[in-house]
Amino acid sequence: MPKAPVQRSNRNNHCSNCLVPSRADENMATSMLTNCVRLFNKQLRNVSRFSTSIKRHGEGRPEVSQAATMMDIGTREIFSSEHDMFRQNVRRFFQEEVVPPHSKWEKDGQVSREVWEKAGQNGLLGVNVNEEHGGIGGDVLSTAITWEEQMYVNCSGPGFALHSDIVMPYISHYGTKEQIEKFIPRMVAGTCIGAIAMTEPGAGSDLQGIRTNAKKDGSDYILNGSKVFITNGWMSDVVIVVAITNPEAKSKAHGISLFLVEDGMKGFVKGRKLEKIGFKAQDTAELFFEDVRLPKESLLGEENKGFYYLMQELPQERLIIAGMGIASCEWMFEETRNYVRQRKAFGKTISNLQTVQHKLAEIKTEVCVGRAFVDQCLRIHNERGLDSATASMAKYWITDLQNSIATRCLQLHGGWGYMWEYPIARAFVDSRVQPIYGGSNEIMKELIARTIVSDK
Repeated sequence: MPKAPVQRSNRNNHCSNCLVPSRADENMATSMLTNCVRLFNKQLRNVSRFSTSIKRHGEGRPEVSQAATMMDIGTREIFSSEHDMFRQNVRRFFQEEVVPPHSKWEKDGQVSREVWEKAGQNGLLGVNVNEEHGGIGGDVLSTAITWEEQMYVNCSGPGFALHSDIVMPYISHYGTKEQIEKFIPRMVAGTCIGAIAMTEPGAGSDLQGIRTNAKKDGSDYILNGSKVFITNGWMSDVVIVVAITNPEAKSKAHGISLFLVEDGMKGFVKGRKLEKIGFKAQDTAELFFEDVRLPKESLLGEENKGFYYLMQELPQERLIIAGMGIASCEWMFEETRNYVRQRKAFGKTISNLQTVQHKLAEIKTEVCVGRAFVDQCLRIHNERGLDSATASMAKYWITDLQNSIATRCLQLHGGWGYMWEYPIARAFVDSRVQPIYGGSNEIMKELIARTIVSDK
């Protein structure tokens, strides 16, 4: 970052009894600092690819298989030194602001409002939102760092990824200028928490099975129905609701629309916080809509185009699940390696047992293979956008791997791994939902298979 020029003090600009800066000096300093930050962000975007190329072809960046630990900063060729600086700040935030209160949040069934606002103040929300709306204009790789670092502290509570990289893109891609200006700046600041409501009691991975509907009433819509398993649902300030608007369409896919429903609207009721076996600090809720009157300004995008929008955005959602999954695998490996090097049995640490060594070798190899594939997906998505089939491959394969590694790592902890006080227990229960949400892994295989047998 370029240094601001030193300003010489001028006694004429201060009171006669002290050297306190005048309001004019303060305004000048604030303006200069703001300009420096903007210049730095602009330079960061301009040199990111170039610096990555230098790192790749110059001094080189080790891959995770070559690093001292899988979570080392300065590894993986898809990243640059600018990404490393950002990662340091993100890591510090999670270690200082998320780890200490996380156990309390697990008991509360939700995180605090304060941590959302702190995340906004530290630039962790809406990372790739442009500066005009309060973001830093980062790339996909920058926002991926926030997913990874959350997993590197093994704290699943904050629903930042869904808020920033699933909900916000719908608004920024399909919203009107007024909708973008109303929601995006506040979402970047962490003062407006976002959720998306697709799943219903009778419709999960099959989005065409939804029954929530919005009927026209003049220029308004009347929304009725219910949703379940909604992440950020209890704390949400705005929810993107998937609803049927044309029940007579040739298929439900052609009659689905998206709506922005705000907390406090008459008829919008939040049910209980759901008690889960994992993700205990992440609020997950039932939502009910009883004759909610929505003005036409609440329609997101065009009427009856909702299914198309969902298909466009779901690959990124599945990449996020894969990205967080493989990062969790890396954390579990390092946690288990540290444990077996300390745990003693038969007069020596269990890391000296060949069977334990072989299990660690297997786990590391599988994680490195998974990391290579996820990094390839991140690179493709950063450059041109990831296709549905490849995103589905990443989601299903990595989340299956995550569950396998969670089981093996817990086994290496022995009876202590079954105790909640040991972090591997939390990772174990948190991993179980990964193959289920974002489209079950069975559905992922269907999507992949279609591209294999299709004549097109």
